[in-house]
Amino acid sequence: MIIANQSLRPYNTFGIAAQARYFASFSSIEALQTLLYESKQVQGLPLLVLGGGSNILLTQDFPGLVLRNQLKGISVIEEDQDYWHIKAMAGEVWHELVLYCIEHGYAGLENLSLIPGLVGASPMQNIGAYGVEIKDLFHSLEAWHIGDRSLQVFTARDCAFGYRESVFKRALKGQFIILSVRFRLPKKPVYHTSYGAIAAELERMGVQEPDCKSIANAVIRIRQSKLPDPAVMGNAGSFFKNPVVDATLYQQLQLSYPTIPGFAIDAGSYKVPAAWLIEQCGWKGYRKGDAGCHALQPLVLVNHGHASGKAIWDLSEDILQSVLSKFGIQLEREVNIL
Repeated sequence: MIIANQSLRPYNTFGIAAQARYFASFSSIEALQTLLYESKQVQGLPLLVLGGGSNILLTQDFPGLVLRNQLKGISVIEEDQDYWHIKAMAGEVWHELVLYCIEHGYAGLENLSLIPGLVGASPMQNIGAYGVEIKDLFHSLEAWHIGDRSLQVFTARDCAFGYRESVFKRALKGQFIILSVRFRLPKKPVYHTSYGAIAAELERMGVQEPDCKSIANAVIRIRQSKLPDPAVMGNAGSFFKNPVVDATLYQQLQLSYPTIPGFAIDAGSYKVPAAWLIEQCGWKGYRKGDAGCHALQPLVLVNHGHASGKAIWDLSEDILQSVLSKFGIQLEREVNIL
């Protein structure tokens, strides 16, 4: 059923009060095809496929059709000597997939616990946390080509994964709708506990021999301690990417800011935590009206209640300009802007 003039506030984690001219959900490929090609009232209109709405900032009403992906199902489709092959439909909640794998003893996704959003967005963003990215565990995905009306399979190489990037955010943006994702999880996992505060949290938990469940619990505790719950305070998680700068600029910055953190990517570049840069510019805990910067994690912009998408955008622009002015570093937004 197609709904006219639907509020999108319940469907974006920022809680922005924007509207869609038309709105519909699909839970099968057949229903998707009907909406795309047979529903006359929406033919020729702009199209937005919405997952969990956890990585989007709505700065205006949407003048076309918003489709909500509700394709469901998680299953083991193949097993060999070294790997479990897990297929998850794109409309599954990401954290539910992680919990499913942990419950069945399939390790690999535990560091990605509690990341908001749906499975279909995970390869689009190449989501990552605590030393693990989707590309490390990805096998393939199925996607519907809107123009060609065909089902296509993408390998990891086809997806052209980068830091919070994929071909679906660049060259093929808006051309495909991801239907399912297949992951390859190792039967002999290598646990990642050295990144961030995981090791310290495991120690506080009294865990001496970590497994996927204890690591997931540690990650959940860490995230809950420093990141706001979107159900309580509107946000889309990390709003900015951690910038990568060349070694020359990083060394120059070290002279002026000896405590600047950085992680060598290779001999010629360093990744600098965006949160540190933003905090040094005085934005941590900042609030103007209902738009603000979180008091514990400056990477997270928040809606304290009734902020508009434009107010959040304007705040992000002010932050970008201040970091550029102070450090000569151009931050990039991780959140998709509409």
